[in-house]
Amino acid sequence: MRGIEYKRLERIEGPVVITKRSRGVGFGEMVAVYGRDQKRRLGRVVDLAEDWAAIQVFGSSTGLSADDSRLEFLDRPMELRVGPGLLGRVFDGLGRPIDGYGEIFSSDRRDINGLPINPYARVYPRDFIQTGISAIDGMNTLIRGQKLPIFSGNGLPHNRLAAQIVRQSKIRSADESFVVVFAAMGVKYDVARFFLEDFERTGVLANVVVFMSLADAPSIERLITPRCALTAAEYLAYERNMHVLVVMTDMTNYCEALREVSSIRGEVPSRKGYPGYLYSDLASLYERAGKIQGSSGSITQIPILTMPNDDISHPIPDLSGYITEGQIVLDRELTQRGVYPPVAGLPSLSRLMKDGIGPGMTREDHKDVSSQLFAAYSRVKSVRNLASIIGEEELSALDKRYLAFGERFEQDFLSQGEYEDRSIETTLDLGWKLLSLLPREELLRIKQDLLQKYLDPILAASAQVQEDIDEDPESERMRSVGHGGR
Repeated sequence: MRGIEYKRLERIEGPVVITKRSRGVGFGEMVAVYGRDQKRRLGRVVDLAEDWAAIQVFGSSTGLSADDSRLEFLDRPMELRVGPGLLGRVFDGLGRPIDGYGEIFSSDRRDINGLPINPYARVYPRDFIQTGISAIDGMNTLIRGQKLPIFSGNGLPHNRLAAQIVRQSKIRSADESFVVVFAAMGVKYDVARFFLEDFERTGVLANVVVFMSLADAPSIERLITPRCALTAAEYLAYERNMHVLVVMTDMTNYCEALREVSSIRGEVPSRKGYPGYLYSDLASLYERAGKIQGSSGSITQIPILTMPNDDISHPIPDLSGYITEGQIVLDRELTQRGVYPPVAGLPSLSRLMKDGIGPGMTREDHKDVSSQLFAAYSRVKSVRNLASIIGEEELSALDKRYLAFGERFEQDFLSQGEYEDRSIETTLDLGWKLLSLLPREELLRIKQDLLQKYLDPILAASAQVQEDIDEDPESERMRSVGHGGR
């Protein structure tokens, strides 16, 4: 204690308690609140004035009374205990173990709000993180130190995609450590159980730190959870020199909690009721990603958010897009057509992709193949719109080839199994096979030497197969019948 015990509360408003004693108290300071039952409840100072302080209690305020309660200001911000024992552990949204084991063995505690990073000390993000998902690795490559959010919607498979990213993500250098910090905010019990069972069953939990804040937890806990996760990530990256991927879901639940706390504090609302400082608050989380001089580690972020009513102009995705370096957008139409993962080809973008691909990082043809696939799929969208007006039978022969390319692109390239882990070489080879469906003169974004090296062997092999079929059509018919019978 600080030597002074404050008795009696001014009033209790749900999870927020008000006291008149606030001299020497700091914003964000931790507070212990004791009721008539002498039970210790932790809280945090969320608002201050000259002669009063507002404290949000973690958990229920049931049992507290204004006359019989007392306060203990702890004279410190909220801190997280960090150490090598973090890996493989499951914590609640406040950093308390919930996996049946005790606290980690460490006396090192860190302020969850982090420390400001001198912009001059930041190192430009480079190098490739392989997720094993073609739609990401091939078209929207994730770079170490990048912030690349996933924009989803209610009912879309973002939870399955998040679990797959956690399972499969890796760096190609065998001599560097790679770990994942996973933070879930406001998730339901069945979703939390899905993540934990998946991590345990696939054996990746030993390389993951999990922070889980359930839907019935207090709103303030959802605001603490990502900060605890990023504090753990900063320790692992900058003290243990590991490459850390932080997956945070669902940032919409975080923003809803921020709006709720802002309303309790009586602040003037801004767009759609969110506080005016939503941008700076999100930036305080997203900007904790990156690489800094003096450490070989890095922090890469994949925040996942569900867009209300699939509205990408909603304040949450809108502001996130300003702060981050691109976005991966999940498409409802692709989901309805059975494509998983339903990554929209055109709205998705990775702004740092160009700096982390190419010779020595992925492959020499990566940039050209990605650019050509994007251009071709864009043409597919235009042709589909035209076909919806004049009918597919009225299209030119070239447009019909683009339609065929679009179907194969969605079914073979974008779509893959939930437990299918594709290397970047497999992804690029698949891209070349799809591009071979188009006339060579349409591949204007690819250098001639790359066409000769990668496309010509595919075309030659296809020509040889067709020649064999022409010479022995009966054998080919029997093979087709036999394949169908199997």
